[in-house]
Order: sequence, then structure tokens, then C-alpha cells
Amino acid sequence: MSFLNHASKHKMLFIRLLRFPKSINSQFAHNYHKRVNNIKWSSKSKVSGGRNPDEETSLYKTQNSRRVSTELQKLAHDDFSSKWDRPARLKPSSEASDKYEIVFGVSPCLLALTQARRKALKLFVKDGEPSHRSSLIRVCEEAHKRQVPIQRVGKKDLDRMSSGRVHQGVCLEATPLSYLTEDSTPSLNSTPLWLVLDGIQDPMNLGAVLRSAYFLGVDRVASSVHNSCPLTPVVSKASAGIMEVMGVYGYKDLENMVRVKASQGWRVVGTVGAEARESSVPVTPCSNLRLTAPTLLLIGGEGDGLSQKLLELCQMLVTIPPGRQLLLGVESLNVSVATGILLHSLLASSRPA
Repeated sequence: MSFLNHASKHKMLFIRLLRFPKSINSQFAHNYHKRVNNIKWSSKSKVSGGRNPDEETSLYKTQNSRRVSTELQKLAHDDFSSKWDRPARLKPSSEASDKYEIVFGVSPCLLALTQARRKALKLFVKDGEPSHRSSLIRVCEEAHKRQVPIQRVGKKDLDRMSSGRVHQGVCLEATPLSYLTEDSTPSLNSTPLWLVLDGIQDPMNLGAVLRSAYFLGVDRVASSVHNSCPLTPVVSKASAGIMEVMGVYGYKDLENMVRVKASQGWRVVGTVGAEARESSVPVTPCSNLRLTAPTLLLIGGEGDGLSQKLLELCQMLVTIPPGRQLLLGVESLNVSVATGILLHSLLASSRPA
């Protein structure tokens, strides 16, 4: 029994020795912190009006928090006026659906609402968004006029809906846009120009082409539907919303449409690069081309250009001459840039301003 008591005493002593350094360190830290505080804050701050700096910092944070909250409330009130109701902050559904898609960006959302080619289902606006304030207000006003529900959500929700693309604080849930079919709408110009796209697969390029075509006055944009990209929200954003305004006509048999127009007296003009091989069809610089008859301007895809079948239907080929000797690999322009140059050369000198 005495042996056990002796062992217990040694055990307790060992435990105390283990804890002793921690006790010394804790006591040292406490005394050091106390000395530093006494030295640092021995006198009350004159700037704080006699308050301890810790109290001053706490008071500043409280006042600043109240001030920021008031400013944010004011911004929210300015951004989202009482003209429309403020719905609850409901997160959008993350499930994909073929019945709707997400249009993103201020201009695409605004034009999708005003042009009414889509059925708008719900508008999502970034909560407390101070930037682009006037433009966002206009989008919300248009949604309110059309009784489209408005939901305020966080930036992460908008990032997810737009797949990380630039949404400018607004997304619109709406039905998709599709290629239009052939109709009998007459042209307002005596010498109409149709832009015919064959195999444009990059949505950014297609959007830029649509924007140039609308700005420069093209009467119609036609595209093949098999080897071209669909009319997605990315195309709409790249076109600055022009896709919502300017309908794109889709053709399953683009060659047949070109043949029919050629039989009706339309001129078929194809486009080739500056390095194009010799052909039985004459190649002319774009600066020499004039719009003197109804014309189809055929633009090929990013890689191979116009298909051989379409090239055989062309009555004339046009190219953009380079301004210098080109290095191998950079002997051509981006398709959207080339389209803008060709359209400007063809339309600027042929139609009155």
C-alpha cells in the first residue's frame, strides 16, 4: 500500500512538472500583455475626446456600419424604385431545361423584353447593384410593364446562371430564339443585300457579324442550320442584343436557296482570302464592288471558308487586299472583321446615307 502511495505522489509531481512550463508561459504572456497595455494606453486619447482608443475603435466601427448600411439602403432604393414590387430573394433553379434559357447582359435583356420575340419568364437583378444604375432601372421598368417577375439575387447566382460570363448584374429567363423560316416579306430597298453565312461556328463571331450587319444596313441574314452554331444567349451578348432585333433566317439547303435567287436575277458574290487559288470565276478587290442589283454576299466559315458547292454557284468572287507582305499563318482576317469591311465597302458607296 505504501508503495502505491509513493508511486501516486511521483505521478502527481510528474504531471505538475509537465504543466509548469505552460503555467510560466501563460503568466509571462499575461504580465507582458498587461505591461504593454499600460504603457500604450496610459493616457487617454485627446483625439477621441478622452475615450480609450479601444472604445473609440469600437464606436467608429459601429457608426461606420450604420453609415454604410444607410448608404446601401439608399442605393437600393434609388436602383429599384417603388414603381415595381420587390419580390423575395429566391434563388433561381439550377436545373437545365429546354423550355427556357438565360439571357444575360443589359442590352440583350432590355431588347429581349422590348422586342418581345421571346416569352420572358423572370428577371434576375444583382442585389444592391450600384453600377449601371440607370440602365438596370430601365430593364426593370420594361419587365414591370410586361408583368415579368423581378427577383434580386446574389452575384454568385448570376455567375452560375451565365456560366461565369459577363452578365452586368442582370439575367433574364426566357424562351429560346430559333432561326426564322422563309417568308414573303418584301424588301424596302430596290437593291437588297442579303448576307449568307455558311458554317460560322463560333458564337462570338456570329454575334459580331450580326452587329455589323444591322449597323451597316443589311436587309437579311441567312445561315445554314446544319453546320452553324445555334442562336444562343452567347451570340446575343456578343451582338450587343442585336440578335433580339434582327431575325436570322435558317436554311436546311443553302445551295438550293442560292440557286433560286440566282434564277430570279440576284447576283451571287462569294468571298475568298487574298491567297485564293486561281479560279474560272473572276476575283476583284472589295473596293471595286458596287451594289447595282439585288445581291447575295456569301461568307464562309472560320476554317475552310465557303464550301465547294457554294463556290461553284458564285458569279463573282471578292477579296480584301492586304496592306503589306503577310507572314505565313496570318494571311487572313477574322471572319467578323472581314465581314464588316466587305459590308462597308459594298454598302457605303452604293446607298445614300
